[in-house]
Amino acid sequence: MSDYDVPAGTDILRVFCGPDGRHGNALGVVRDGRRVPGRADRQELAGKLGFSETVFVDDPERGRLDIYTPGLRLPFAGHPVVGAAWLLDLEVLELEVGDVFARDDGEFSWITARPEWAPPRTLEQYASAAEVDALPAPPPGEGWLYAWAWEEEAAGRVRARAFPRRDDGIAEDEATGAAALLLSAHLGRALNITQGRGSQILTAPAPDGTVEIGGRVVLAHHG
Repeated sequence: MSDYDVPAGTDILRVFCGPDGRHGNALGVVRDGRRVPGRADRQELAGKLGFSETVFVDDPERGRLDIYTPGLRLPFAGHPVVGAAWLLDLEVLELEVGDVFARDDGEFSWITARPEWAPPRTLEQYASAAEVDALPAPPPGEGWLYAWAWEEEAAGRVRARAFPRRDDGIAEDEATGAAALLLSAHLGRALNITQGRGSQILTAPAPDGTVEIGGRVVLAHHG
């Protein structure tokens, strides 16, 4: 995050925290989107905050969300929706892609999403978790890269790191729900993913083609 002061009415969450409550991907949540009504102003605020995503709540009762990276608007992203579902305590969230169903089991907050909602990513498998750990941030190349390796294939345990490579100041994404969704759909199995410095993402694909994505959420700052 930059030195920009977080404006009033903006909460900061950490989404997909590890078992010890640490790490997770920072998320800005503007609780009343009417404060920042225009797309250009929202994009500017998201850039100043400097998080991988900032979400604007346009209707807190219906869960209508609008999501921005520091450089572009997204119709769907995993960690903003999981974080907003936890904060708003709703069972359904309204996004441009459609309704997203959410649930909370006490420790983990879950959303159900479709792989086709996620922006394209390159899912590149490495031979070992050590090879993933050794990658520079970001690795050479272009396009959004999700680097992963099995830690324990029989148990569905994965080591992953994510690199947007889109010149918006985010060299590495700490925890990426959309990429985890795509990987789970690609492999056709439930996953327990350790990403970044120690964030945890759980996934569970369903027979109808949807995938549940779950993780721990912590309120880091109440604005």
